[in-house]
Amino acid sequence: MKLTCQKDSLLTACQAVAQAVPAHTTIPALKNFKATAHDDALLLVAFDPTQGVGIRYELRGVTVARAGSCILPKDQLIQILRESTVPEISLDAGKDAIHARAGGRYEMPSLDVNEFPDIPAFDDGGRYHEVTAGTLRTLIKRTAFAADKKDTTAKFALTGVLWEAEGKTTRLIATDTKRLAVCSGPATVYGPADTVKAVHLVPLKTVGILERNLTDDNELVRVGLRTNDALFQTERAMIYTSLVQGKFPPYREIISKTKKEATQRIPLPVDAFLSRVRQAAIMTDDESMRVDMTFDAGRVTMKARGANTGSSEVTLDLPDHTGPRTEIAFDPQYLIEFLRALEGEPTVVLEMSTGARAALFTCGDDYSYLVMPLTG
Repeated sequence: MKLTCQKDSLLTACQAVAQAVPAHTTIPALKNFKATAHDDALLLVAFDPTQGVGIRYELRGVTVARAGSCILPKDQLIQILRESTVPEISLDAGKDAIHARAGGRYEMPSLDVNEFPDIPAFDDGGRYHEVTAGTLRTLIKRTAFAADKKDTTAKFALTGVLWEAEGKTTRLIATDTKRLAVCSGPATVYGPADTVKAVHLVPLKTVGILERNLTDDNELVRVGLRTNDALFQTERAMIYTSLVQGKFPPYREIISKTKKEATQRIPLPVDAFLSRVRQAAIMTDDESMRVDMTFDAGRVTMKARGANTGSSEVTLDLPDHTGPRTEIAFDPQYLIEFLRALEGEPTVVLEMSTGARAALFTCGDDYSYLVMPLTG
């Protein structure tokens, strides 16, 4: 394989693919990239068998002098690209060594390309859906933070993001049992409906890789959800992933029950509410991650106290709130992460009954965030 390409473009490609390189593996080739040059393109592939996630990234506009495949050393190549001050890099991969020219001259060892397993190309099986990258970025931003980072429950598989597509809608759902985020957006669904209702739980790592590969908001992303795996095709990259196996909580019933029990609907200004929560949270500590809120007609008062930090009290005027006095407490981080995801939204509605039952925040008809209050 022999080629010349733009240094910055190759660096961008390497950084995108590096997300799927495993942190630990006994196979040397998997610590690096598989590269295949043909026509005017370079295809970079990385695969993490422990996580069941892989990515194929196509870099175009490459001058290919000799087609072929090789294993490119990830760490050394990225460092060369970062440190080089010239606009182009040339790579010449032979059986025993890989030579690179990018201002300086470098020689790197060559590994057996046959040690690298292949990952499938995009194959939707006749059923897939399309969603714009901008919509998809919003769906991920508003849900993925709520997934379980440690898989602390044995009853449900919560380290994945539940992915659904039906009618003209795609929907992402995530929960760690203490909070639940549901966000919907427009999509175009192609192919016949599933004959069996399947649960598609996409690993959190895959969702992060997909999000970082979304560039142009208007770009269409194809999503193929299959029985045990899923494929995502962007303009430049194809991401493959195994699905998380297990049950997912009945989120529709949970949200519906909370809405029925709610006796108050309180409009909240997003930016101001976020600011007050952050101000109150200054005095929390590791043992008391808690902000107590008292909603009275026309205002909410927030208080926090830490054993070694002191106390805080802030208020926010709510001229549209005329309901009865209600006290409720939250982990402030659960609110801060949610409110940050609402960037650009002016208001959110808090639906609740008492301080002992789940509270539901809604933003239009497309976004719901349920959070369990702190009691005692």
